[in-house]
Amino acid sequence: MVCGGFVCTKNALCALNILYVLVSLLLIGVAAWGKWFGLVSSIRVVAVVISVGIFLFLVAFVGLCGALKHHQVLLFFYMIILFAVFVLQFSVSCACLALNKDQQNHLLEVGWNKSEATQKDVEKTLNCCGFSYVNYNGSCAASCFKQSSPSCVTCSALIQQYAGQVLRFVGGIGLFFSFTEILGVWLTHRYRNTKDPRSNPGAFL
Repeated sequence: MVCGGFVCTKNALCALNILYVLVSLLLIGVAAWGKWFGLVSSIRVVAVVISVGIFLFLVAFVGLCGALKHHQVLLFFYMIILFAVFVLQFSVSCACLALNKDQQNHLLEVGWNKSEATQKDVEKTLNCCGFSYVNYNGSCAASCFKQSSPSCVTCSALIQQYAGQVLRFVGGIGLFFSFTEILGVWLTHRYRNTKDPRSNPGAFL
């Protein structure tokens, strides 16, 4: 059968959902690995990443079941959810790519002030103290702070060096996956409206 028919569309949709399953398992595995080895101490960050992975896994599972069984209801809900995810992800990706330096610094500072566990992770990993200034009378998880004569740089100075690159990377990855999602919506719509050649010719789709 030529590509574009029932079998080809079904196989393409199954392959796309298998890719989503692998990505979701990768997200869950990386989050669990980071927590297990102490790379990330913030439970909130780990929980968010694992939740995103589980959500993506469930969506991909629904799409895979709908594709294998040609189930109209599952395919319909899969198509709606995938389109909603596309709109959200496309908007966030464009925002990441459009942020200027002042907006980046503001968002970094807001994120910094929201979680002490994240602050400790950043200080320990980047060997820095504080966001915009170093408080030598307070506490810091960085190794430079524990020396006999501590001399640490602020974390904002280090983070801002990589913030633009990270945002461009995240925005680019998000845009790539958003286009795979709109491809999935198109394939699902096409697949739902294609009659199974092996079914009864007089039956409904």
